[in-house]
Amino acid sequence: MENIVLHVNDVHKSFAGLHALSDIDLSIREDETHAIIGPNGAGKSTLLNVCIGRLKPDSGSVVFDGVTLTGKKPHEINQLGVARVFQTPEVFPDLTAIDNVMVPALAKRDGAFKMSLFKRLSREKDLRVEAERVLEDLGMADQMQQVASEMSRGNKRRLELAMSLIQKPRLLLLDEPTAGMARHDTNATIDLLQKIKAGGITTVIIEHDMHVVFSLADRISVLAGGRIIAQGTPDEIKDNPKVKEAYLGEEQV
Repeated sequence: MENIVLHVNDVHKSFAGLHALSDIDLSIREDETHAIIGPNGAGKSTLLNVCIGRLKPDSGSVVFDGVTLTGKKPHEINQLGVARVFQTPEVFPDLTAIDNVMVPALAKRDGAFKMSLFKRLSREKDLRVEAERVLEDLGMADQMQQVASEMSRGNKRRLELAMSLIQKPRLLLLDEPTAGMARHDTNATIDLLQKIKAGGITTVIIEHDMHVVFSLADRISVLAGGRIIAQGTPDEIKDNPKVKEAYLGEEQV
């Protein structure tokens, strides 16, 4: 019997009377990579924000590993094992790469973000070794001491991914992880995500680049106008006429 890690149940969300999400019912299976695709404005990022507690749905619920997330704060959801990489990288610009990676690990371990956290970084020897390992795995061994503000966009994305992975999440949510990247960096990111997938982390990915989607996804859900119009394997989605219609004028599937 398949194990459902995340279940979005009949979620609705409106802004000023405009329906951003309607009748969303989505199940994410353990160990799969599930892509969410759709035209601009389809509601993809809104859906992820509902899942991590940044937005509260008007109705419906989100359940992770048997625990209802609806009503919980983002840091509480993170504590349960859900991590997210945002569309615009969210890093500490004045900290080095290795300190960036250590901060979320400390915050998760201790259950709260404390003002003294930065002073403690130098004393956390074991955690520093773990942060070094994660950065090395992501090909950033030579950038550990580089200040985040001096990094390229692609490396900031890779750094944010390291900040998520050190938390050892059960579920990783990725919002357009290759946005703005050159093809070389995109292909390198695909390789990294395939490595993460092989490690058994369940992943949900929002992505416009169909090369990325079809390289990684086990299943795909298609959003259009705030509704799921199709779900299936990559081959099923490629041949779905509703999907082709939704992408008319956008990037073709």
